[in-house]
Amino acid sequence: MNGPEIQAVLDRAVAAGDVAGVAAAVIGPEGPRFMAVAGTTEAGGSRPITENSMFWIASMTKPVASVAAMQLVEQGKLELDAPIGELLPALANPQILEDGRLRPARTKITLRHLLTHTAGFAYSFTRAEYGAYVAANNIPPSGTLGALNMPLLFEPGERWEYGINTDWVGLAVEAASGLKLDAYFRTHIFAPLGMNDTSFLPDEAQHARRVAAHQRAADGSLTARPLSPVTVPEFFSAGSGLYSTLADYQKFLRALLNGGAGLLRPETLADMLRNQVGNLRAGYLPSANPALHTGADATPGVTCGWGLGFMLYPEAKEGGRRAGSGSWAGLANTHFWVDPAAGLAGMILMQLFPFCDERALKTYGSFERAVYAAPQ
Repeated sequence: MNGPEIQAVLDRAVAAGDVAGVAAAVIGPEGPRFMAVAGTTEAGGSRPITENSMFWIASMTKPVASVAAMQLVEQGKLELDAPIGELLPALANPQILEDGRLRPARTKITLRHLLTHTAGFAYSFTRAEYGAYVAANNIPPSGTLGALNMPLLFEPGERWEYGINTDWVGLAVEAASGLKLDAYFRTHIFAPLGMNDTSFLPDEAQHARRVAAHQRAADGSLTARPLSPVTVPEFFSAGSGLYSTLADYQKFLRALLNGGAGLLRPETLADMLRNQVGNLRAGYLPSANPALHTGADATPGVTCGWGLGFMLYPEAKEGGRRAGSGSWAGLANTHFWVDPAAGLAGMILMQLFPFCDERALKTYGSFERAVYAAPQ
């Protein structure tokens, strides 16, 4: 890889104040081809970002949970198209929020709906009607089981809408396997891949390596937030709960490049990277909380599809990934893509809000272009 140009992209982003610190990697089937870091763990601080700095990867947890679910599908312990309410009674009789009122859904929710974000759920930071419902009904705070008891916004299967679906997938994994999600991930995904630095609950040593989250101010500056303590939650969030490092998460992406690498059968992974939502457009997230998420369209002019846990690019991206690539991201501007046609994956980790911050997206785009401009 053309490492110097990739490194220069990160260095320029830090020098311009686009990010305080950033870590990025290019991965092939054989392992990391290049890893680069720049900046510090906190704006104005002196502790440098390293390959082992600990980032909150948020929704980059979702693909891990999706792999876990598909392992259980392979074993016959979960079914993609059976009503999931048979396993999770809380989803047996979903309600749809319509014009401020609730009505029973006509369609049963399935695991396929949850994995493809077509079940009807949203997030409060993406849809104002969810926020209003939370306020009007004293819904418990995020991170509690009670916060998942939300209505749908449409009949399952009608459209794509990003939401709390994967948290329910995690609860399905627990119910089907008999293991808590952290134990399942550790036993069936992390241990086989040698991922010893990815966790819902960073230990003391890992906590010392955490990167501070930053908030972009109106003048473009970044202010570090104090690191919040990590406590044992009421449930482990399959949608957003993991912390990881550049050196560790790349092992998961390498497994995806290698057809599942013992985690899944190659044909199962191929299904996960095949569009499952027809002509529905996937990937666009509106915003009901601009400080948390800008609502910007990260893929303007592209009708992306969705597989079983991944956003899919139906066509080659100019100067970037090939058609059929899968990708996703985390709320604090962590991003990855897996490009089977090119035989490579890329990931870039930042810690700043709002999601889809213009300058964070610029850094991500420059990194991707530098990867594909280099000899493969």
